[in-house]
Amino acid sequence: MKSRPALIAMDGANGRALLAAAERVARDGRKSLKGISRFDASGLFEQQLVADDDGPASPRTLLLLYAADLAFRLRWEIEPALLEGQSIVAAPYVETAVAFGRACGLPGKWLDTLFRFARKPSERRFVDVLPQPGPPTAGLVEFGCARPHGLLPARKLAALTHEHLRARARRSRPRRLVRGAR
Repeated sequence: MKSRPALIAMDGANGRALLAAAERVARDGRKSLKGISRFDASGLFEQQLVADDDGPASPRTLLLLYAADLAFRLRWEIEPALLEGQSIVAAPYVETAVAFGRACGLPGKWLDTLFRFARKPSERRFVDVLPQPGPPTAGLVEFGCARPHGLLPARKLAALTHEHLRARARRSRPRRLVRGAR
């Protein structure tokens, strides 16, 4: 009997640990797994690094860019894989962005509305690894924390994002909570 294609959403505040966990899932033996849909598949964040000469984008702007990147990933990576009958891992997915937005003080209702377009995942996994300073290309949280917004110091913003993710994971009861050091 053939298994149904699944969208496996993986979220976490540590971009490197998140990607490593996604790669482990991709190697876990599912024959129908297409691969991983990764942060910045559209190249919007790479372009934003170049545009930072004019000053960093606000957290709200970064989340709008993330929503555009996620829409790109859904259109060109996730939906085609599911239509082909293959499963795919999205790392990160929606919860990471929402947690980062909440840590920045953005309203939950605005964040929920922003990501309403995203397909509901078949399975949720949270990577419970403390965020570490890293290059802005490591993940959404590292990218957002590398930009001085005048909100909070980078370490505090990353830790607060991690706390928000843990709280959301407890409420949503994901299939698996991956714990450990980077």
